[in-house]
Amino acid sequence: MLRIADTRTGHLVEIPAAPRRLLRSCVHLPALGAGTDDGTGIGPLHLRVPLIGDVLARTAELNGLQVVTVLTTPELTPDRARALDRVMAVLGIHPPTVIGPHRPEAALGGPADVHVTTGDTDAGDLADGARIEVGRVDTTVPEQDAPAPADGVPDPLAVRLLLLGRPYGTPVTVTGAALAEARRTLIEWRRSVADWAQEASRPIPSGLLRQSHAALAEDLDVAAVLELLAEVAGRSDVPAGAKFETFAHLDRVLGLDLARDVGHQRPTGP
Repeated sequence: MLRIADTRTGHLVEIPAAPRRLLRSCVHLPALGAGTDDGTGIGPLHLRVPLIGDVLARTAELNGLQVVTVLTTPELTPDRARALDRVMAVLGIHPPTVIGPHRPEAALGGPADVHVTTGDTDAGDLADGARIEVGRVDTTVPEQDAPAPADGVPDPLAVRLLLLGRPYGTPVTVTGAALAEARRTLIEWRRSVADWAQEASRPIPSGLLRQSHAALAEDLDVAAVLELLAEVAGRSDVPAGAKFETFAHLDRVLGLDLARDVGHQRPTGP
């Protein structure tokens, strides 16, 4: 069972309503501005909204549901549409079934079960279904003391990790230092996953599986799952093979490419 807190009522509601096994999700991209640094009008909030829609779809699929996702957008120039596609791809956001204008019922095959949106979405587009309202994203001028990546190559999935580290309705501030910390976490976790993969596979402890699935199913508490992974990484009572399976399994929702370095470890012997 997947439940989210409907922003309009504050109550947890089951989506989709039992016994249907198809989740119809409508993600509403905010209006694009002209003031972003890259000139595309695509800012951090425009990334966070489809990202939460992506996590919702991944969680629903983990719970055995089929998902149809429609992304509604303002009118986009061809350049902006291509830029949006590129940015979503590098952030690991699965392409929605349809990207198009308002009134998506035909593409969804019926009324939406849930809308992923911001506070300024036209209420006329939200007549049916529960509502997930995504918190704002603020940015700061990059700190002078924020370390640059050691290899000079930024990791877009560090942005994904940073945005997933807060409850979806909570505002997030993106800073250079926060991105650097997210990137360090990804490097550490990927290195650990690659090391654990060399050990015999072991099943995910049932308690960890229940705890992580319960967090995801109860209002998409991804932050709790990230905390759980940080805890598991340091536990001596969880075998390496079980740690690998736990990280690989939950990465189906997190989308952080945590197994990327498997098979590429550097030799540790003399």
